Amino acid sequence: MGFWPFGKKDKEAEKQAEAPAPAPVVEAAPAPAPTPEVKIEAADEDKSWLTRLSDGLSKSTSKLTQGLVDVFTKSKLDDITLENLEEVLITADLGPRTAAKIVTAFGARKFDDNIAPEKVREALAEEIEKLLAPVALPLEIKKPENGPFVILVTGVNGVGKTTTIGKLGKWISGQGHKIMLAAADTFRAAAVEQIQIWGQRLGVPVVFKDVGADAAAVAFEAYERAKREGYDVLVIDTAGRLHNKAGLMDELGKIVRVLGKHDAAAPHATLLVLDATTGQNAFAQVEGFKEVANLTGLVVTKLDGSAKGGVVVGLADKFGLPIHAVGVGEGLADLQPFTARDFARSLVGL
Repeated sequence: MGFWPFGKKDKEAEKQAEAPAPAPVVEAAPAPAPTPEVKIEAADEDKSWLTRLSDGLSKSTSKLTQGLVDVFTKSKLDDITLENLEEVLITADLGPRTAAKIVTAFGARKFDDNIAPEKVREALAEEIEKLLAPVALPLEIKKPENGPFVILVTGVNGVGKTTTIGKLGKWISGQGHKIMLAAADTFRAAAVEQIQIWGQRLGVPVVFKDVGADAAAVAFEAYERAKREGYDVLVIDTAGRLHNKAGLMDELGKIVRVLGKHDAAAPHATLLVLDATTGQNAFAQVEGFKEVANLTGLVVTKLDGSAKGGVVVGLADKFGLPIHAVGVGEGLADLQPFTARDFARSLVGL
């Protein structure tokens, strides 16, 4: 079944060799006071999600629409105008491949002699929506018969993984699922503390170990406990890691493998959290994480932080991975389901 806001093997010897040495699983003690790193602002309840999305994309929209105004200063839609339009889309971080695809479709349209700016934006929104629609898919929770549904959350440093996990956990719990969190980022004490804070806020247990412990051990034992105690969903935080650092990526691969010792299908969902402010670097991140983990979906955060929101369109076109949600702020309501039409129209200022 889906949840709001995201919509609706081996031989025994191999298992023992791969599995980390057992150690006590500890439930989070009462957490300390929230730190600024995990401060969550209250969303403006007077604003609809569409308004917040439009506001969040305002920097990207301003950059794109100004470029359109500069291009469409004459009525004739000729090759030069189309070339200039392609350049505008590239500078808006859609990427060369996606920009070329949109311009080709745009050029095939029939326009009146006088091309009104509103008509241009409408046409662009429709072409962008066509690219986004196939990936605007909900994350569906289908609990296995014997064990929890495991969600592994990955990403580079600073993309907002922990905050995303907290928001994700709130809505999972709100749908009646019994949820457990696991702090498999064992590199930073602050990371464990942040997950503990979220566990306290959500009223759910957190499995963790001391800083420097084996991250795969945390995941392995968290699964054992979640299964034993009848939890529906296990959400595992992982250390922020650069996609081009082999050692850290190997550790992520180990987490995936040891989960597979419990359930060959686990993790059932592997989400990559991307920071929209990184622009085209997001492409390299997807490529890097895809090599190690079977990514099943994306969450794009911080769309309000730069004029690079167009990268979402490029990601959808290049990878075809489901985009489950997008974020435009720190409020709990500022992470919402990804919808193709709303995003496309907001991006071009409609």
